[in-house]
Amino acid sequence: MYLKLLTPPNLISLIYRTSLPARIDETKAAPQLRPSREAAKECSPRLAPWVESRKRPSPEGAEEPLRYQFRLRYVFVALLLPLLPITILLTPSHAATKSHIITFGKWMDVNWITPGDEKPVPIKVRPLIIDTRVKEYVTGPTHEITERLFVVRRAFRVNDSLPGDPGPKWQWQRGGWLLIDRTTGRISAINLPEFDPLYSAASWYRDYVAYCGVSDDGKKIFAMVAQLNRRKAVLKKPLPGEIQDDSPDSACPAPDWQRSPARVTFLTRLSEKQTFAIRGHVVDVVNDDEEE
Repeated sequence: MYLKLLTPPNLISLIYRTSLPARIDETKAAPQLRPSREAAKECSPRLAPWVESRKRPSPEGAEEPLRYQFRLRYVFVALLLPLLPITILLTPSHAATKSHIITFGKWMDVNWITPGDEKPVPIKVRPLIIDTRVKEYVTGPTHEITERLFVVRRAFRVNDSLPGDPGPKWQWQRGGWLLIDRTTGRISAINLPEFDPLYSAASWYRDYVAYCGVSDDGKKIFAMVAQLNRRKAVLKKPLPGEIQDDSPDSACPAPDWQRSPARVTFLTRLSEKQTFAIRGHVVDVVNDDEEE
C-alpha cells in the first residue's frame, strides 16, 4: 500500500497540494502589532524564502498586523525528492525490451536453376520465422558466431517470366549470407567483397569467413578472408586458374580452417594448396616446411 502512495503521480500530487498556501483563519486572535519595516525585514525572501508574509490593513495606519505562514513546500520538496528515484525504480516499466522468438520451419526440396544451365540443381530450403512471421528463406546449415549472433545463407525466388508470358514464373536462387541478432530480431545482409553466389563456397570460423572470390569479368579467382564489421578484406590474393564452367561452387572447394594458430587452406583448380595464418587483421603465408 505504501509503495502505491509513493508512485511518481501520487508523489507529484502530494508535493503540489502541500505547496498551496494555507487559508488564513480570521476567527483567531489578531497577532501582535509590530513595526512594518521590522516585520518586512524579517519576512524578506532573501533571509527566509520559506516564510510568507500576509498583510492586513490596520485602522491606526502607523502599524499593521502581520501574519506569518511557513511555506511547507520547500520542506516537503526536500524530504520527498530523494524518494522519487526509488519510486521510479519500483514502478514497472512499460518500455521493456521485447523478446523475439526465432525458429526455422520444415525443410523443402526445391530446384535451383543456375544461369546458362537448364538442368535444375536440387537444394533444400526452409523458412526463417521471427515472432510467428516468415521473414526469409534460407539454405544450408547455420554458423553460431556468439550467443547472440548467427549467420545463414539466404535463398529467394525470382520471377523468370518474359514480357509476353501470361503469368510469373518463379525460380529459386541462392543468395548471399545473412546476419541474425537473436536479441533484437534484426536481419542484416552481409556484404562480402568479390563473393559470387554461384561460384563461391564459404567456410566460417568464429567471425571470419574464407571463400574464393571472383572478379567482375569472371577471369580471376582470389583467395578471400573477410571479417564481420570490417569493410576491407583481411586477405585477398590471386589464385592460379580461372572459371571454365557454370557449375555451382566451381571457383574452388570450401577452404579448410585450423586453430591454434588460426590457419586457412585453399585448394586451387590446379590442385595446389595455399595456407595462410590469420592473426587478427594480419595474414602470413605458411610454407610447406612450416606445416610439417
